[in-house]
Amino acid sequence: MNILILGNGGREHTFAHKIVQSKHCDTLFVAPGNAGTHTIATNVNIGVTDFDAIKKLVLDEDIDMVVVGPEAPLVEGVFDFFKADGALKNVKVIGPSKRGALLEGSKERAKEFMAMHNIPTAAYEAFTAKSLEAGKKFLETLTAPYVLKADGLAAGKGVLILDDLATAKNELEDMLTNQKFGAASETVVIEEFLDGIELSVFVLTDGKSHVTLPTAKDYKRIGEGDKGLNTGGMGAVSPVPFADAEFMKKIEERIVIPTVDGIRKEEIEYKGFIFIGLIKVGDDPYVIEYNVRMGDPETEVVLPRIKNDLVELFEKVSAEKLEDTQLDVDTQAAATVMLVSGGYPESYEKGKVVTGLGEVRGSTVFHAGTTVDGDNVVTSGGRVMAVTSLADDFKKALETSYGNIEKITFDKMNYRKDIGFDL
Repeated sequence: MNILILGNGGREHTFAHKIVQSKHCDTLFVAPGNAGTHTIATNVNIGVTDFDAIKKLVLDEDIDMVVVGPEAPLVEGVFDFFKADGALKNVKVIGPSKRGALLEGSKERAKEFMAMHNIPTAAYEAFTAKSLEAGKKFLETLTAPYVLKADGLAAGKGVLILDDLATAKNELEDMLTNQKFGAASETVVIEEFLDGIELSVFVLTDGKSHVTLPTAKDYKRIGEGDKGLNTGGMGAVSPVPFADAEFMKKIEERIVIPTVDGIRKEEIEYKGFIFIGLIKVGDDPYVIEYNVRMGDPETEVVLPRIKNDLVELFEKVSAEKLEDTQLDVDTQAAATVMLVSGGYPESYEKGKVVTGLGEVRGSTVFHAGTTVDGDNVVTSGGRVMAVTSLADDFKKALETSYGNIEKITFDKMNYRKDIGFDL
């Protein structure tokens, strides 16, 4: 079959790397793609939310399946767009409906869903500009640090964790009245701070049944020791060493099963991934947030450990026949390290030539912010590429990745040298 992946990051290159291995994939397209997908698929320069252009491509190229990478087209309703169009309705779309995507598109909706289905999470309240003073009073009932979350999509930047009450009140006002995060912060969720260690659990569901994918832990801060500004992710490891069988049983029974059951009970059409951001407080798991797609760079360590034919899994999802599916997971650990542009996550330069990729051995390089310029691979984003390795444990995997990183260069290249430091 002919398959289209929407997106241009490391996640999408990893999907492409896995999908081209499938016996069911004839031709693979990626829109818009990057320099990595360029080598294994056909890149098409259209935007992920340009639904009319996507429709034309799907019809022109006789595409049978669309795998949606990022959250924006899901929240804007790409699944519903296909199902409502007579010419597109038989195309398999991997991703939730617009209603399902609200679990990521609205922090308030996600919190309401968790409360309705008794899924453990931090206590919270939601506020708008009209209830600003009530929000400030609610902050006074909490102890530091204070967590403020823009309700809508804010490109991973809409969460503030603040130690000072006065600062928290000022930031709340800035978010609600000055639109610090634009329309995303027209509503702000204030929640209690949970102190623990984080991990990510990924679920593939057809809306009724599910399979739980390998766990992962990513590292968001730009600086070593988890210091500095938040980023889209500087590296990841899988599996998470502290997520033992007993803890995973709690996650499955208290969080994963109630989440999938909630989707089914609410009759939400959902054929895709659920990314559950968790925190381990003591010996118990709590949900920090839902995402409605795979994470990045977690995808770069989760998918390489899955031995199943990914297209076959997606076909089962589309046909609602995921029940009794067994995942074949590599027992090896995976680790990835993200190479980023100098200055990221603030201002940075693009167009830097990348060298040394041909010298990499024993690792897979997944491109994120790259493009092709003549014979060169050049940088086109803040997060440039992820270097992934497999080994008996994550420390050995990291050794391989770091060894290969020494062979790769581009001007002002930066990366964290302490991925996995807290495990």
